[in-house]
Amino acid sequence: MTSTIAPRVRTLVLLLLAATGLLLAGAGPVSAHAALTGSDPRQGAVVDKAPQQVSLTFSEKVALADDSLRVLDPKGKRVDRGDPAGTGGTTYSVKLHGGLPDGTYTVTYQVVSEDSHPVAGAYTFSIGAPSKTSVSVDDQAAGGGVVGVLYGFGRYVSYAGFIVLVGGAAFVLGCWRGGTAVRSMQRLVVSGWLALTAATLGLLLVRGSYTGSGKVGDIFDLDLLGQVLQTKTGAALVSRLLLLAAAALFIAVLFGAYDKRDDEEKRDLTFGLAIGGSVVAAGLAASWAMSEHASTGLQAGLAMPVDVLHLLAVAGWLGGLTALLVALYRAPVEAPVDGAAVRRFSRLAFGSVLTLVVTGVYQSWRQLGSWSAFTGTRYGQLLLVKIGLVVLLVGIAWISRRWTARLAESGAAVSAEAAEEGENEADADADVEKERVTSGAVTSAATTESGAADAGAGAGSERAAQLARQRAAVDTARRKRERDADPNRFGLRRSVLAEAGVAVVLLAVTTMLTSTEPGRTEEQAAAASSSATTEANAAGALTLDMSFDTGGEDGKGVVRIDLDPARSGANEMHVYVLRPNGRAFDIPEVKVAFTLEAQDIGPLPVVPDHISTGHWSASGVQIPMAGGWKIAVTVRTSDIDQATVSKNAQIG
Repeated sequence: MTSTIAPRVRTLVLLLLAATGLLLAGAGPVSAHAALTGSDPRQGAVVDKAPQQVSLTFSEKVALADDSLRVLDPKGKRVDRGDPAGTGGTTYSVKLHGGLPDGTYTVTYQVVSEDSHPVAGAYTFSIGAPSKTSVSVDDQAAGGGVVGVLYGFGRYVSYAGFIVLVGGAAFVLGCWRGGTAVRSMQRLVVSGWLALTAATLGLLLVRGSYTGSGKVGDIFDLDLLGQVLQTKTGAALVSRLLLLAAAALFIAVLFGAYDKRDDEEKRDLTFGLAIGGSVVAAGLAASWAMSEHASTGLQAGLAMPVDVLHLLAVAGWLGGLTALLVALYRAPVEAPVDGAAVRRFSRLAFGSVLTLVVTGVYQSWRQLGSWSAFTGTRYGQLLLVKIGLVVLLVGIAWISRRWTARLAESGAAVSAEAAEEGENEADADADVEKERVTSGAVTSAATTESGAADAGAGAGSERAAQLARQRAAVDTARRKRERDADPNRFGLRRSVLAEAGVAVVLLAVTTMLTSTEPGRTEEQAAAASSSATTEANAAGALTLDMSFDTGGEDGKGVVRIDLDPARSGANEMHVYVLRPNGRAFDIPEVKVAFTLEAQDIGPLPVVPDHISTGHWSASGVQIPMAGGWKIAVTVRTSDIDQATVSKNAQIG
């Protein structure tokens, strides 16, 4: 049966790694946790005279570098002066040179949100009248490219290493202390420590390039590393490394000195290891809480300790599950994991799940803020996937719990049989001993008959030792087959393996979730954008957003129409084509048509000129009379993929 288990394990592990890779590959660039909620001049605005400065407002505080805010003229030349600075709250500005000529200007920004994630983007405004611009904003993204992939991989490995390190040590110390002498358990916990340490060092190196240029060559820039060390994230990573040094001492004592102590010393050492290990584990968890989601936003003082508890519960459950899986498959026959250890882990896992539920409900409320965010935001959708995986994991854990009970019952029965067999063997040994004493004299006399027999006896003893080793190996293999043939143990191994598989995917989803803009922030940004649109409409301008889907590649998006002053006569029209995530992108063709069906006027076609990436404009658009106009926009994303969307609006 063992020969059939190993291929299944390898196949399932490969499938799980492939699924994890697909999840991570599909994540794309990391979404920012601070959103641009306002600007002055606003996006697409046409102002009469050049402003003295450009101001941007974000949903939370951000960190600025010297060139975080840049303003470029139509030829791509910078027209900002001085370093950007905060003007109060979450608004930041950069001053402009005087005497700027008319034309379309591009504002680019790249900042770091308060929860450590980079934010980048760009928009345009015009002075006097729109013009063509040579500036491309396609590359205005943060956290993408090779550096973004490396940073995301490092985050995943760091989470996995933390879970294996903390959960594996907790399993050995709290559930199966016999595991301190098992090499496979030692390798598991040490592997978790090595993974977390290597990932933390890698994140420190990649961090500067990740939040800045995004260039691979900047990874080893010592100046960038020095800047990272002065940030909140850099301090958290350095603190994690110091705590990992203490964790190394903990591992050395747990798997080195512990097994050599007597029972009384082990009790004292267990207490000390439990206290010290808990402090180190909580500190490691706090290195995430102090620099990411929990450290900013609503109720940060309460959110950080809740986040620490959440991470510890995850490690206790999933890390302990990994240790149990290794124990079930790799523990030696002489020291197998017993039913009592599995039952103790079952209680630990149950407490961890309860903690996860309580802390998870609070975190969901804090990050979402409304029921609509569950389905209306990417964060909410990922959270629904995570909840589904947790429910599935709990269901499989319930099956494992049943197998544990059966294993304990069968173990008790086997122990009773073994005790009875032991008594029979003791009686047989006593009979053999009597026979040996009786025949001892005869044997002694026979062995003294010839001195030449000594050499033969030596060879015979060596042969006997070799046969004894062979018999021991055969006996070990037999006992392993008998152990693996136990249907209860086999069922428990399969269910725990399934739990571990779901846990791998759950960890990938959780990593993506921590890199996604919270639903509350996304909805706040949308509300701010809607408010800005309402204000613009109240001032006489008209803004319409229409979703489209041509069915082809890059076929989904939003087309935005800005019409100013939205009255009869000549109007200024701007058309923006945006991806679902709000980023501008180009398509081959955009056409607009105005129809006043009540007066049987139109359609009046307008073909705007391409200004910049995702931006088209037309001047002097004539609206002959006021009324309820139908505005239709035709977007073509390829030679054959095209769609027309429309909305009705009151003009004049």
